[in-house]
Amino acid sequence: QVQLVESGGGLVQPGGSLRLSCVVSGFTLDHYAIGWFRQAPGKEREGLSCISSNDGSTYYVDSARGRFTISRDNAKNTVYLQIHSLKYEDTAVYSCAAVSGSGVYIEEGEYEYWGQGTQVTVSS
Repeated sequence: QVQLVESGGGLVQPGGSLRLSCVVSGFTLDHYAIGWFRQAPGKEREGLSCISSNDGSTYYVDSARGRFTISRDNAKNTVYLQIHSLKYEDTAVYSCAAVSGSGVYIEEGEYEYWGQGTQVTVSS
């Protein structure tokens, strides 16, 4: 059974950092690319970053480049999203998703499996 479980969200002050985790089961990271998405209140879900299955290549959308870092630990079946210098507008539900393939993918329609998400709230 394929499962993705996010954790690491919470309440953080502006300027702070968080590391989100996405633990996967039912498949291995060397066969599935993992993407991180977020959905802010009243807004559509947006793709942030992806890490490929084969060589760990990464991709970031322009708005995520610089403050977001995606990484993975195949031995732990876990993909991380480190976020630095958090801003109020980073408040959202962050979700990870998986797609079978060797490329990088950023469109949510390309993804096959999704986690439930973890809430990140940036507030002073």
